[in-house]
Amino acid sequence: MPDPLLSPTLELPDTNGARLRPWTFADAPALARHANDERVARHLRDTFPYPYSAGDAEFFLCLVADSTRDLFLAIEVDGEPVGSVGVHFKTDVRRRSAEIGYWLTPDHWGRGLATATVRATSAYVLAHFDVCRLYAVVFATNPASARVLEKAGYELEGRMRHSVVKDDQTLDSLLYALVV
Repeated sequence: MPDPLLSPTLELPDTNGARLRPWTFADAPALARHANDERVARHLRDTFPYPYSAGDAEFFLCLVADSTRDLFLAIEVDGEPVGSVGVHFKTDVRRRSAEIGYWLTPDHWGRGLATATVRATSAYVLAHFDVCRLYAVVFATNPASARVLEKAGYELEGRMRHSVVKDDQTLDSLLYALVV
């Protein structure tokens, strides 16, 4: 769905110059360094590995380069990617919906950067694509991410009981959505 000409670079207000921008292959070392943190991986799907190796970074960057359907942006601070945001556009009867996901290295937690990222990405997607619903699913054990979504204007639609398995634990997840 994304048009390659619409690979945005978005400034993030109130973040001391942080921005969102397309990933490049030169980002591999920084990606591997910042993604290789158990505190990040514990809140993400199992497809986000831990430990996170240089090979994992290269695999992800190849996936991003080959994607014509979804949107993947680096969260850049001081010229270096320190996290990521992705939007996965749905098809068929859900074609006007998209799922947003994000992660940020712990060194930048608690500064409003994740909230600014979700706000800016959501606004961009709603302005440039035929989407009327953005949603995110977070583990119930991750209240910080739930708060990011709430501050970005997303509303809790429901608790999905025993809906995910992470580290051999069955957990509830929370469904948040921004609907226009």
